Amino acid sequence: MDAKAYWIGFNKVRGIGYVRTKKLIEFFGDLGSAWEANETNLVEAGLGVKLVREFLDARRSINLEQELEQILSKGIQIFSLEDRGYPQKLLTIEQPPPVIYVKGNLTESDDCSVAIVGTRNTTAYGRQVAQDLAHFLARHGITVVSGLARGIDSVAHTAAVSEGGRTIAVLGCGVDVVYPPEHRQLSERIIHQGALISDYYPGTPPDGINFPPRNRIISGLSLATVIVEAGERSGALITAEFAASQGREVFAVPGPIYAPHCKGTNRLIRDGAMPLTDFDELLEALNLSQVEEYRYAKKILQKDEIEELLSGVIKNEPLHIDEIKNSTGLSMEKVSAALVMMELKGMVRKVGNLTYISVSDEMSEYEVK
Repeated sequence: MDAKAYWIGFNKVRGIGYVRTKKLIEFFGDLGSAWEANETNLVEAGLGVKLVREFLDARRSINLEQELEQILSKGIQIFSLEDRGYPQKLLTIEQPPPVIYVKGNLTESDDCSVAIVGTRNTTAYGRQVAQDLAHFLARHGITVVSGLARGIDSVAHTAAVSEGGRTIAVLGCGVDVVYPPEHRQLSERIIHQGALISDYYPGTPPDGINFPPRNRIISGLSLATVIVEAGERSGALITAEFAASQGREVFAVPGPIYAPHCKGTNRLIRDGAMPLTDFDELLEALNLSQVEEYRYAKKILQKDEIEELLSGVIKNEPLHIDEIKNSTGLSMEKVSAALVMMELKGMVRKVGNLTYISVSDEMSEYEVK
């Protein structure tokens, strides 16, 4: 049986998210074996007696092959943590979703993404900023990520597709469920110029408890999150919290100090978020001013054997050129020449005197409740 079937089977059981999925794989070796396991072994794996019994009840009612076939027949792609197509950035967050469902397509251009989120109760000012920012990002080849909600989210998505850019909508329901219903046409446009993404099983209806957790995916897919307008209790502030905890940049659009819809964004700025007063500053802060040049270089300059070797050595921690040379056994001349080309391609970035760090998390190809 296709391994994806076991991933979606466990995804259907409420209470089995990243932590428990990881425990199952560590104990059984793979989810196929976990799916067939008996009650005793499942308890030993760390699921807990009550959850094990709920799982066993669910297992009796689930036809995995049928479930997989139905999902694929709807044009929905399935990516588990084991799949190459799983977004690499999501792997770096705490407790990434074990499975994501996608309508549309993810591309390597989505490595450069910025989230735009905000209140549903927008002002003319907020709508203008969200629209202008999404237009700006799309013109620079940067994917706009948001949540397809009313207000700022829908303005951002609409502006991105209108500009001919890419956009990703992260949903709090199944990717085959349109919510809010008036965004059906917008959803279709997003599918053709980006993707709808959810970690909720197809057919899952929208529910208030689903939306806060999905915000970690919005921020997790993005290099930065921009909060345009947000009241003191806006859900957009949850996205900002996730972004900060994930080590991503948080920007907030300043607003009038007396305006209720700006109290959240102004508080973010007070607490350390970067005020967004100039869109070019966003590109500079994220080192994205040369996105197109990087992508063009990557397209025409293929990775050679030395670069492959160096890519396996240079990771997320800064590494001096001497350490790189010693780890690879190459001559200093070959290492230096390769690093120049890798910088041009956007594969590595110099972060100090002859010290380099991988930028695969920022603008490289995709590898990967």
